Amino acid sequence: MNPAKAVDLSVEIGALHLANPVIAASGTFGYGIEFANLTDLNRLGAIVVKGLSLEPMEGAPSPRLSPTPAGMINAVGLQNVGVRRFISEKLPALRSYRAPIIANVFGRTVEEYAEVTRHLEGADGVAAYELNISCPNVACGGIQFGSSAQQAAQVVAAARKVGRRPLWVKLSPNVADIGSIAKAAQDAGGDALTVANTYPAMSVDFRTRGSRIGNPTGGLSGRAIKPITLRLVYEASRAVGIPVIGLGGIETAEDVLEYFVVGASAVQVGTASFADPNACVRIISELEKLCASYNIRNINGLRRTFRAENH
Repeated sequence: MNPAKAVDLSVEIGALHLANPVIAASGTFGYGIEFANLTDLNRLGAIVVKGLSLEPMEGAPSPRLSPTPAGMINAVGLQNVGVRRFISEKLPALRSYRAPIIANVFGRTVEEYAEVTRHLEGADGVAAYELNISCPNVACGGIQFGSSAQQAAQVVAAARKVGRRPLWVKLSPNVADIGSIAKAAQDAGGDALTVANTYPAMSVDFRTRGSRIGNPTGGLSGRAIKPITLRLVYEASRAVGIPVIGLGGIETAEDVLEYFVVGASAVQVGTASFADPNACVRIISELEKLCASYNIRNINGLRRTFRAENH
């Protein structure tokens, strides 16, 4: 018997069972179905589709991506077909795959978050919702929902009121105390947390005196952000009793295990999928072998085993 097959990679994210902890992150994997001919969707722990708004959005001007020495900067601008077209055009094909489908939800107001969630409630084939609370809150003068515990709680409570499925809350990394916001999201009805979104950044060309992307600024992701996000996962997991999903710079099986050590119950892979559409499946295969080589028979045994006294 292949020793890697004796490793139990299954995880529980609240009421949701995943065959393994490697999830394709929102905004980096399309609606999932676009990758069907490039990788084995059935091998994934779950798929988080790109963010869904109440109405279709055209997104930011091009170019939208720019490589950095250890990752990339993006400003896609939340382009999407809108929740109604997602349900009618994208979701039917996704139902044929084993991987649970997580719908990423965003809005400009609390009411829009609730309305998108309400539409998804009537659709079969969605396993959970991921509330992206780092979108601009236009109704409050552009303050980000994820920047205060009070606003985070308002969005989660509104979605919880209309949604019966599990609620994941995608937190912003650009806060002074992620623990307080994590706890507010939990107390308002969140079932899990995704930590975290991208970091504000710029890339300029001195020749043109302009930005390398269509917007002046964008979000930094990839290898460079892993050490910072690792700390945020550590802090958030110590502040709440619900699962934390780590997202930031994951490219290898070792990255996954490091996130587990500091408190993650699963991970999401984002930027790595741009360079390699098969990144998630590759990491899953590596993870089975790495755990077997260190006699880790159940990946959950690593969670929150970080020993601060040794550092």
